Amino acid sequence: MTSANPVRDTVPQPMAAPSTGEETDRLEKLFADAGDPANPVGRTAVLAADECGEMLGAGEELLTGYGLNAHFVPAELGGRLGRLDDLVRVMRSVYRRDPCLGLGYGAGSFMAAVNVWTAGSTEQRALLARRLLSGGRAACAYHELDHGNDFTRAGFTALAGPDGRLRLNGRKEVVANLRRAETMVLFARTDPAHGSRSHSQLLLDAEDLPAGTVRHLDRSTTVGMRGVQLGGIEFTDCPVPDGSVVGRPGHGVETALRSFQLTRTALPGMTIGLLDTALRTALRGAHGRRLYGGRATDLPLSRSILTETFADLLLADSFTMVAARAVHTAPAQAGIYASAVKAFVPTLLIRAVSRLSELLGSQFYLRDGEQPLFQKLLRDVQPSAFGHASRISCLSALLPQLPLTARRGWRSGTAAPLPADTFRTDRPLPGLRFADLSVSAAGRDPLARSLVTATGTAAADDPLTASGRAWCAELAALTEDAAGLAPTLIGPDAPASAFGLTTRWTGVLAASACLNTWWQGPDGTASSTADPAVPLALLHRLGTHLDHHREPLPRHLAEPLHAELLRRFDAGLTFDLDNRPTGA
Repeated sequence: MTSANPVRDTVPQPMAAPSTGEETDRLEKLFADAGDPANPVGRTAVLAADECGEMLGAGEELLTGYGLNAHFVPAELGGRLGRLDDLVRVMRSVYRRDPCLGLGYGAGSFMAAVNVWTAGSTEQRALLARRLLSGGRAACAYHELDHGNDFTRAGFTALAGPDGRLRLNGRKEVVANLRRAETMVLFARTDPAHGSRSHSQLLLDAEDLPAGTVRHLDRSTTVGMRGVQLGGIEFTDCPVPDGSVVGRPGHGVETALRSFQLTRTALPGMTIGLLDTALRTALRGAHGRRLYGGRATDLPLSRSILTETFADLLLADSFTMVAARAVHTAPAQAGIYASAVKAFVPTLLIRAVSRLSELLGSQFYLRDGEQPLFQKLLRDVQPSAFGHASRISCLSALLPQLPLTARRGWRSGTAAPLPADTFRTDRPLPGLRFADLSVSAAGRDPLARSLVTATGTAAADDPLTASGRAWCAELAALTEDAAGLAPTLIGPDAPASAFGLTTRWTGVLAASACLNTWWQGPDGTASSTADPAVPLALLHRLGTHLDHHREPLPRHLAEPLHAELLRRFDAGLTFDLDNRPTGA
């Protein structure tokens, strides 16, 4: 559904400031050299906290002093949240140092807050903004173990009692920071009847809940993200203050689906920081390891693993950053791109980190050198695939929209592509318009359309044109396969073949993001200076992840990437598209 308010849609929107990287550079300087044993937020301290299953206290103090919470609060409410891609960059710096800090200190509050920014009243928005800007935490409680990611079946209730006040009954389980949070957003059944209007969200302050009606459950221990406190809470006939419902009663599912369009894009983008450190750690370890009279990094297989992981990281970054910027330029279609990113990127990250472990060989199991940090990262990356939303749940969100998109969006010769600024990080963006986030994309897919239009205008001798045409052919084939999908094939009991179509859709979207990112140079024209080996390598890796082939990167694509990887490693630069200094 697109916006039905013609006045709001025609009023010029405020422009968020262009991204400068100054905030991430300042945060990197505060974190300082991770390799310094005396650094209270360095690798030694991070590993010590992980061994104890605790959050890094010095890291939390650093982030409080930095004012990280301000990045979760919209600018109009006194915060710094103007652009989603800028938030991803800042949080990626945190994940690069310690993923537990990223999730346990930051992302958990962001996941709760976006529901309030999306549907909350003026008073609720102001209340949560004050809480976060003063250094408080917020927890987002959707999960119940009996229902997994299917939150629409939640049994937790907030039904009216004899006095007319809502009363909470039931449990929420495996929720980050629930015991430590001063504020929580709860997803609850507010109508005993079945249907899409049976659930609501509630914004509550822990201090407002009467003693004796709330019981915190034991903390859940985990293999990865050991420092993040995953807890549960049980309510028994607990009355809540009037005005606690976020948005209109019964619209909790819709609010959640609109909010997911931000979190499902942002969290995978943040977690790329983990892969950045895993790649740096593996490279550092292999570089110092001697095999067959030389460095382990000189072996062809080692070079291949390192280079292809670098390509995977850049591929994931290209996709997530385009999706994050599309929240600003095409908010009505952001749900498609959020689900596609969440379905594709976490799996890529897990595979990449696991593959890097091969470089450490039998030494991987030791507890000295680079191994302990890498072991932690390998554990920490695992929750990224299912935490908040699993790959299958995201593909399930795409599937019902596939037939209409094939018929209306892909077959139309007049459909509009994404604005060019979506692919240009040097350009300002419209401000975040939470009200324009929509549950349905109404059959429109401007990112896929951008693939067609950009390929159609590319020069015949452009080294990327052939790849563009190949992906356009894949889109055309997907259109024919998806347009006639019967309603019985797009529900939760859909066959594997139907989910295969949504996987192909994510591939087309990732290819479009990659090609257009490189076709659009800083000046908005096709770049003549960027090495085409980079996007061609990324597209080759995309084909690998989609099971199009199993071939390693050809040498003419691998060698330039390998040289760039080593250059950045030696210079202390990040491995993502930003290519900025880091002490990780």
